[in-house]
Amino acid sequence: LRFSVAQFLVALILLLVTEPFVEQMEYGTAIESGLLTLVMLSAVLAIGAGRRTLVWAIVLVIPAVAGRWAHHVAPDQFPLQFAVGAGLVFLLFVVVNLLGFILRAPRVTSEVLCAGVATYLMLGLLWGLAYLLTNRLAPGSFVFTVGPIAKQSMVGFNGLYFSFITLSTVGYGDIVPVSSAARMLAMTEAMTGTIYLAVLISRLVALYSSENTNEQKEKENEDKNQTT
Repeated sequence: LRFSVAQFLVALILLLVTEPFVEQMEYGTAIESGLLTLVMLSAVLAIGAGRRTLVWAIVLVIPAVAGRWAHHVAPDQFPLQFAVGAGLVFLLFVVVNLLGFILRAPRVTSEVLCAGVATYLMLGLLWGLAYLLTNRLAPGSFVFTVGPIAKQSMVGFNGLYFSFITLSTVGYGDIVPVSSAARMLAMTEAMTGTIYLAVLISRLVALYSSENTNEQKEKENEDKNQTT
């Protein structure tokens, strides 16, 4: 890869870990937009090993980043729905390319492992934005059963929290999807999280077994050549 997936994974983890604390700061929205921009740009570099993929990544990331900052500067003129929709398209493109990299890998390396973890985290981020967009288009799609009233809105960290809880099929029940669209998204995310882990583990085991088999055959051939 042109840019290390490990570095992209670090940027992604930084965004997810700092999100609940950043949104409480005075300039939290600007910091959050900056971290999300960092994740998107590092994703472009991580998947842009080929010229065609790089061009498509740049084309898709520009409206996502520009829409995010335009909403931050002039929220009345640039609605958040546009930035979120563009971000969803870009994140989906990144996930597809990371999956392709994992499935085409000839052996298990640190880059493959980092790509596997990054893809799982990207799935959570992808659905988090989808929940945010759903709540924007259809207010009241989610009901909060616990917590202060002031924080009962599907924005920022709440979206990420519900997304990863659903992706890991934990389901605490403090946030409940009530609209048909929200329930459909939660259902598909839970299934995707389960299927992804099963496919990833089976793929890594197959690669590792194949690598060991090839090494064993090479060793046997060397031993035969030495005896002859």
